[in-house]
Amino acid sequence: MKKKDLEIRLQGLAPFKEPKVGLEQYPTNSSIATDILFEAYANGDIAGKDVVDLGCGTGIFAIGAALLGASSVKAYDVDADAIDVARMNAADLGCEVDFVLSDISKVEGRCDTVLMNPPFGSQKKHADRPFLRKAMEMADSVYSIHMACTLDYLREETEASSRSIVGHRIYKYDIPHTFSFHTKTKKSVDIVAINIR
Repeated sequence: MKKKDLEIRLQGLAPFKEPKVGLEQYPTNSSIATDILFEAYANGDIAGKDVVDLGCGTGIFAIGAALLGASSVKAYDVDADAIDVARMNAADLGCEVDFVLSDISKVEGRCDTVLMNPPFGSQKKHADRPFLRKAMEMADSVYSIHMACTLDYLREETEASSRSIVGHRIYKYDIPHTFSFHTKTKKSVDIVAINIR
């Protein structure tokens, strides 16, 4: 599948019906997700691999991995409403993904690759930490999105687990007006996509 074809398919995914502020449920930009997925694919971390999406939301990474030939895809989220939307999105694209309703602390097992867009920690400081630690515990290769200003912290976290960030890329992300406390139509922030090995 060509990169543009994947992006077009991911653009058509249904969004959160009623995003929950406490879970920091913002849509993952399809262009950024496609970029990360294709990097993982080029690195040999998707096709024929067992892939997990932690905090899958509406399923963009899980579905993208399935479309790129992962041998199995399992996706976890703590929100039943998000899982319902993700299941519908996967069914619409004919993707086989095992969606599981679970808190991150209850997730167990090993896989080849974790793809995730965890909470950035805007509502609860270091909300991404349990996701990061769980991902490193589960997989040899991790692709994850965080606020760019936390890159030094991310390096410390990975090194504490005897791992390292082998690649990163900064993106501009437009946060859409989603919640009542948002005062602008959209806000642009710098995010960083990291690959941990």
